[in-house]
Amino acid sequence: MTWRTTFLSTEAALLAAAVLLAAGAWVMPAWLVFLLSLAFAKALVVLGVVLQMRAGLVSFGQALFYCVGGYGAGLGAQYLGIGDAFALLALGTVAAVLLALVCGFLLTRYRDIFFAMLTMALSMILYGVLVKSSALGSTDGFNVAAPSFFGWVPQGEARKQALYVLTVVIAAAAAIGFHRYLVSGLGRVMEGIRENEIRIEYLGLSPRALLFVNYVFAAAISALGGGLTALASGHIDPDMAFWTTSGEFVFIAILGGTGHVAAPFIGAIIFSAIRTFAIQEAPHTWQMVLGIVLLGLILFLPKGLWSLVGRRWPGAGMSHEAAPEAARSAGATQ
Repeated sequence: MTWRTTFLSTEAALLAAAVLLAAGAWVMPAWLVFLLSLAFAKALVVLGVVLQMRAGLVSFGQALFYCVGGYGAGLGAQYLGIGDAFALLALGTVAAVLLALVCGFLLTRYRDIFFAMLTMALSMILYGVLVKSSALGSTDGFNVAAPSFFGWVPQGEARKQALYVLTVVIAAAAAIGFHRYLVSGLGRVMEGIRENEIRIEYLGLSPRALLFVNYVFAAAISALGGGLTALASGHIDPDMAFWTTSGEFVFIAILGGTGHVAAPFIGAIIFSAIRTFAIQEAPHTWQMVLGIVLLGLILFLPKGLWSLVGRRWPGAGMSHEAAPEAARSAGATQ
């Protein structure tokens, strides 16, 4: 199987999965539609985490942009009178990108634990600001009005179904876009930065500039996830920026693995299911259940759940056959 065939088959599989999931909006129970809406929204944030992990950086503050996307949508609806879902998502994403352009200049100077701690510190600064802002609801946050879709204002179950379908469509588009990015020359260079940053400099490329672009992309997709979460749940609060929220995203990234663009979505679905079941059955010790799952995963599946798929179908991951073509593309870029 050539790299091009693998590439096209992956995108076809992603599209087919999106169509089936979207069609399920009218047959699945309401609780499952809501659970999957939140899972796919969080998976978009995890995509941003995975994107940075493939470059050798672990962000413990991705909740910063998740929160900015959510609050951007909520503030746009409450104070600017914007009702369209697409406009609200765009507002939150633009706000996150502008913030990332500022933070990125600082953070791309650092690596390893320093990068991780600085990202968490920035997220906690936003959390502290929101907690002290009584105009924004302080620790309680505030509700987000039901959005419209190009003038159409669905009610009841139709609104949940519309938001779910919108989330699936955005998730599918993001997955295909990130898959193309990861198998491109630029995406392969990110793996090179993780393995040996000095060699990338010898190629005439700037690792810091590439990591900066990576950081901004991750911020944009994370803000989309935050905006979709705000619209689906109808509420936002400062906990969206808390460090434990960022920890959840890292947890999901480890759970799903980084071997394929679909892994964050699988990890997010399983995480949401485990968390929902644990809270229902053990409301006082559900964190311990998640800890046991993570411990077992590290011991038996250190490369995440996607490694099971890779063992069964070796070509299901990021195809190594694409490496020669990617290398040529990187050379052409240079």
